[in-house]
Amino acid sequence: MLQQDPDNSQRQYELALVCIEEHRNSEALELLDRCIAERRRDPQALYARAVTNIAMGIYRNAACDLLKAIVLEPGSLHAYKHLGFVQFMLGKEEAALKTLHKGLAINPDYTDIYCVLGDIHLDLGDFDKAREAFEKALALEPDKPEPHSKIAMYYLARGDMKGLKKEYDILKTLDAELAGQIGSLFFDTP
Repeated sequence: MLQQDPDNSQRQYELALVCIEEHRNSEALELLDRCIAERRRDPQALYARAVTNIAMGIYRNAACDLLKAIVLEPGSLHAYKHLGFVQFMLGKEEAALKTLHKGLAINPDYTDIYCVLGDIHLDLGDFDKAREAFEKALALEPDKPEPHSKIAMYYLARGDMKGLKKEYDILKTLDAELAGQIGSLFFDTP
């Protein structure tokens, strides 16, 4: 398809999204590089390239693209969430917390940011703040598996097997595969 219209940056972007979905990250990166060469100020293409770089473990490049995407589209909550994650992965916890709080200032009801925020606090050993972030995510989206898996990891970190079991039981109905992973590691499952 690309050979039919190699100069169409929108088409390259669309093909890159397909590659990302199929975990063909090198191909996606090549397509996004071409797209961005044509449209340097395209926040969606920059964001997509950042997500691809994150999947490939290329965090510094991802951070640069996410910063550009945020400048071009200041309301992009996904970019704030991913930038906070990248900063955390680069060992810049304070910058990550600041970035995530900026995202929450835009929308205090964005569940995914609370999940990353809780992960950082958990890693820093600030268990009260971690639990607070995970509980906020749960309150916002009680039927979403991610907040339940995050609070399950909180319970595990605290040695609270009763809490972990409670979340495991909830996850069995929300995400059976994830529950199976937890069950196989920590509980006798058939």
